[in-house]
Amino acid sequence: MKVALIQPKMRMRPMDTTLKTRMAPSLGLLTVANVIREGNEIEILNENVEEINYSDISADIVGITVTVDTLPRAIEIASEFKKRGVPVVAGGIHITSCPESAEGYFDVLCIGFAEKTWKEIMEDLKRGELKARYSCIHLEPDEIVGPAYDMIDPSKYLYVNVISASRGCPFKCEFCYNSCANIRNSYVNRRVADVVEDIRKIGKRHVMFIDDNFIGNPAWTREFLKTIKPMGLKWQAAVSANVVEIPGLLDEMKEAGCQGLFIGFESLCEDALKGVSKNQNSVKRYEKLVKEIHDRGIMINASFVFGLDGDTPDTFRHTLDWIVRNKIETVTSHILTPYPGTKQHEDMLRKGRIVNFDQRDYTTSEVVFKSASISAEQLKSGYMKIYEDIYSWKNIFKRLPRHQKAGYLLFNIFYRKYGKFTERICSAIGYSRIGKICENMACNFSKRTSLLTDKATEY
Repeated sequence: MKVALIQPKMRMRPMDTTLKTRMAPSLGLLTVANVIREGNEIEILNENVEEINYSDISADIVGITVTVDTLPRAIEIASEFKKRGVPVVAGGIHITSCPESAEGYFDVLCIGFAEKTWKEIMEDLKRGELKARYSCIHLEPDEIVGPAYDMIDPSKYLYVNVISASRGCPFKCEFCYNSCANIRNSYVNRRVADVVEDIRKIGKRHVMFIDDNFIGNPAWTREFLKTIKPMGLKWQAAVSANVVEIPGLLDEMKEAGCQGLFIGFESLCEDALKGVSKNQNSVKRYEKLVKEIHDRGIMINASFVFGLDGDTPDTFRHTLDWIVRNKIETVTSHILTPYPGTKQHEDMLRKGRIVNFDQRDYTTSEVVFKSASISAEQLKSGYMKIYEDIYSWKNIFKRLPRHQKAGYLLFNIFYRKYGKFTERICSAIGYSRIGKICENMACNFSKRTSLLTDKATEY
């Protein structure tokens, strides 16, 4: 059978460049490819990288991965293939969280994990008995399949060194997909040996773990850290704010090569956090969290969500002051977006607070709901300005960290402040080449810093 797997073109936010769309390949599609590779001919297309030429695609079935903002485009793509008599499967995070929003547009909806659903889909396709829905919302660790890394064209991306060590998250924040009915009880870690095998497959010293929560099961994390410590890796991961409450874990992470942590701070207002069930966060412990991470020479990528109940027009200034004062290295900001299927969406829909149902605008850069205490204009302008202020020259230098200055400056200047310029360089000499340069600079600078630190402790 011939299978085409497609990632639709995403709508970029105002501050984004193609660096975002070319950052890394879709592990979801690569996992599907690995699940069904035996006996099938598979083509993977990323519309963010290349145009879809329908006449050149000869497929018996098409699979499309769907996020909320790409659903309208996915429907358009599906329509073209259905005209040609090719059945289309829609899967991905949005289909899993809100399958009813896609009914009637695709031949098949794939809900949950691909490991079981896609095998059944292919078997039914051969028999001519495709069903409208396939679902698997729970896997055991030994059932998880790794991505088909050998199918990546590395020339298309900045990085191919992305690894998934788990699925889901043990926390159920109301604005997050992990609060959806088909996802909320699906947290599972992969087998340590399987993750290590993926690390060996990509053959890189620098690794990005893209899990929702790398420390969702601290016992697993500790076992994994002991395993990778001798490998000499440099890595980043996303963790929950309660990492500071787990004795010794930050030390173990640092010793195993951790360079940076993505953390969802989300808000500096305790009531706002409680209002979305962000119970693992405590604003009173934020300062300690930042200090403990920085004392170990680890950088922080802090996520903030604006528009939560409890936010006011002063929230942006207060947040900016806190970010600069605490020398937060990088920041990812969002306007609160009630994703369909989440508890947040259900609550706002019931209260009539959703004012924009065009899912193309659900990019976290548009105001699609009625805020409790901030006008739509204030929310959008404040969101745009805080990005501008964080990455101003003044605040870039005010936030300059004690450690990992090379990686910090690379991200702040060449990714955020002058991303358009870097985009043109990448187009001229290749995204993968720029990615390798950045990777080597960060790793080598970190190695020199570690040697200097070790030397200083001898005296």
